[in-house]
Amino acid sequence: MNQWTFTSESVTEGHPDKMADQISDAILDALIADDDRARVAVETLVTTGLVVVAGEVSTEAYVDIPRVVRDTIIGIGYDHGELGFDGNTCGVMIALDEQSPEITEGVFGGNDQGAGDQGMMFGYACRETDALMPLPIYVAHRMAEQLTEARRSGCIPYLRPDGKTQVSFEYRDGEPAALRTVVVSAQHRDGIEIDAMMRPDLLEHVIGPTLPAAFAEHEFEMLVNPSGSFVSGGPVADAGLTGRKIIVDTYGGYARHGGGAFSGKDPSKVDRSAAYGARWVAKNIVAAGAADRCEMQVAYAIGRADPVSVLVETFGTAHVDPDAISSAVSEVFDLRPAALVAELNLRRPIYKATAAYGHFGRVPSGDTFPWEQINRVGDLKSALGL
Repeated sequence: MNQWTFTSESVTEGHPDKMADQISDAILDALIADDDRARVAVETLVTTGLVVVAGEVSTEAYVDIPRVVRDTIIGIGYDHGELGFDGNTCGVMIALDEQSPEITEGVFGGNDQGAGDQGMMFGYACRETDALMPLPIYVAHRMAEQLTEARRSGCIPYLRPDGKTQVSFEYRDGEPAALRTVVVSAQHRDGIEIDAMMRPDLLEHVIGPTLPAAFAEHEFEMLVNPSGSFVSGGPVADAGLTGRKIIVDTYGGYARHGGGAFSGKDPSKVDRSAAYGARWVAKNIVAAGAADRCEMQVAYAIGRADPVSVLVETFGTAHVDPDAISSAVSEVFDLRPAALVAELNLRRPIYKATAAYGHFGRVPSGDTFPWEQINRVGDLKSALGL
């Protein structure tokens, strides 16, 4: 029997890196809400008492960026000085330039929109959860969401915005078989007893409600704030940067990552749109029953529309000829950047919602997470003769 343990982590929206991601995407949303052709690449730094927004923006829209920054921080929960960081009073520094005209010409100067940069992007899907996501990252995200909900609802009133979750599952012969460890690090008000108060509260209101039914009765190690108290959190304890949680954003390390961050980038940047497209393709392949696991790699050259390579890997789990799956992908999906933007309707202000709790495995709707739709299953089945 093949046996190993795999671990993934998530972080709450009050974690400084995730604060930076949400600020960058809130600015992107505000710009493309007024100008859907805006070209945006915004990076954010948060540290004690200060937010720095830098990058490149080309747009006809006007946005009160400092107001967007402050509203985002206050919405996360950093809204008074007792937390060490306050969106009402922190400094906000803006350093934005226009996008390079050479990049603009390379991307938009031809008959077809070219890729906004070179690079390779990955998408992944598997049958471990109903969302077709790896189990460890999926559970870690739901636990982090529940940690925030317990704070916002007041059922654990002493919680503060910063926090992390981590889960470890034992796999046997490639399938998750046992829950081994849960780690929750939660920022809290001073004077809280970790073992006597926080541990039972988190078990009841955060961990218990998010464990999959198949693992709810398993004996597992539970670590709560293993370093002790966690009173100082957020940007006052640790600087945050856009794009520093790309493994949390994707598949928790279970699948490969091309290296490019998502937040703050408009969909002409294939780091974002092609990663979403690759997830969309992989998820539809698994949902169609063509394979139990699928990883898509697509690579681009700057200014060129057609991908320079497309790879479909099913790790020996395909139920049809793997070469036929690759052919079906070419027949059913158009992976040129402009086609992905149009098909997934990406020039809309939908991005702030992606900037915490993962870009993948979320419930799709008409407004958000369109790459989670399984709307090409019929076409794939037809192409594959399923």
